[in-house]
Amino acid sequence: MDFSTTEEFDQAYKSVHDAFATGSTKNKSWRRQQLKRTWWMIEDNKDEICNALYIDLHRHRQESFLSDLAMAQADILHTLDKLDEWTKDEKPTRRDLINFMGGTVIRKEPKGVALIIGAWNFPILLLLQPMVAAIAAGCAVILKPSDMAPATQDLLMKIIPQFLDRDAIRCISAGPQEMKHILEQRYDHIFYTGSANVGKIVHAAAAKHLTPTTLELGGLAPAIVTASADIELSAKHIAATKFTNAGQICLNVNHVLVDPSVKDVLITSLIKHFTVFMGSKPQPEYYTHIINPRNFDRLDSLLKVTNGKIVYGGNRNRETRFFAPTIVTNLQPNDPLLTTELFGPILPILESNLDEAINLTNKTETPLAIYAFTRDETEKQRILSETQSGGVTFNDCTLHVIAKDAPFGGIGGSGHGYYHGPYGIREFTHLRTYTNALPAWMEGVMAARYPPYSDEKLTKLFPPVKPGFDREGNDVSVRSWKRWGIGLGLVVLSLGIVLGDQSQEFISGVLESVHQVF
Repeated sequence: MDFSTTEEFDQAYKSVHDAFATGSTKNKSWRRQQLKRTWWMIEDNKDEICNALYIDLHRHRQESFLSDLAMAQADILHTLDKLDEWTKDEKPTRRDLINFMGGTVIRKEPKGVALIIGAWNFPILLLLQPMVAAIAAGCAVILKPSDMAPATQDLLMKIIPQFLDRDAIRCISAGPQEMKHILEQRYDHIFYTGSANVGKIVHAAAAKHLTPTTLELGGLAPAIVTASADIELSAKHIAATKFTNAGQICLNVNHVLVDPSVKDVLITSLIKHFTVFMGSKPQPEYYTHIINPRNFDRLDSLLKVTNGKIVYGGNRNRETRFFAPTIVTNLQPNDPLLTTELFGPILPILESNLDEAINLTNKTETPLAIYAFTRDETEKQRILSETQSGGVTFNDCTLHVIAKDAPFGGIGGSGHGYYHGPYGIREFTHLRTYTNALPAWMEGVMAARYPPYSDEKLTKLFPPVKPGFDREGNDVSVRSWKRWGIGLGLVVLSLGIVLGDQSQEFISGVLESVHQVF
């Protein structure tokens, strides 16, 4: 299928903006209908989706079903169940005069038109999951599937208009040249999943319009294996993660930093588990292949330039893009395998005690994940307190990503913004605060706010406050200020007599604040 033309994109761009302007996407019934139809779009096209993923990635149905289809459908059902809760307006504390008397509300409104740019490694999930959040927030959406997974792209171009609102949700196809025109346009939010290099291009384009972005990138996620780890189970979890999707996962283990005392045992166990996973055939049919020749050549060149030693795997076939799980040892910290996001089935292993592992991790761009294998709680706390990453899983890999209603996202070089559960909806939501004027009868109390200004009026509005700490930040006694607190309490009680029973929450809040200070 050819890419969308400039005219086709411009028409789609106008359509979604016009649809959002009508207010139709803000309707909860519209949101629910689109989410339900998305669920059925996946359900009714499971075979076609799995076939497309096999064409693009040589991925087995079981892996595709679990990683792309089941997760997307589960996310839709959970979002439908929680939609009212996650999108309802909020009321800030009523223990504040303006909030209490003005009825302040934090209104959750859709940002507007969102551009969602999907990735090729999970081309269904990583496009539809942010779309679900955008629809749930009430946005209109332009979807751009990855052109590097063409079979899946073409299928999405076919089924999305069959199932979803053709005015408010449009799917377009584009390559790098076409994306220049697409990114020149103004959106209300851009959600991008992919490489850091392209992420910088997207972010720069968004900045021209001050458009907020969510960037889900990647990084050099380490697996840190200490001497206290369960080595057999650690090896099994690391091998299974590296095997999945042939290592083409932004969250995958990039390299292993293992304590010297357990290095040999870990390698032996990794080889054992990889051998089991690969089965009896040298190129099992159920093993995913590299997405395209360019990425195959990139991985191939890394193996050719490394100074390390291949101790397992290394088998590869450029024609079929089969690239076996490959363990490389005897490395130096500056080896290309340890300074590049591999995004493939190569597993470099470097001897490092915990101090060295933490130091090496902190020298790279902040990774999207850290996987730490240890049974020592002190070591866990050191990793949490002395490193940064998008997330952490202890004694396994990627579990923090599927933790229900928990945020997933990067920091620094691994991206910014969050999604999954309520956090995804929050990305596409504008929190719009509104309040009302204080009652007219309070004008006398608030007269000091008006010109002409004077020191006397300033003192009335902001009486002197003595904090409970000195200039060095040390806590000090504030007994001399108790009389001020008592006086304020009497004023509040007097106000309560005027306001009646409805003032109870406000008064109790002020009195509690006074108690905390004095």
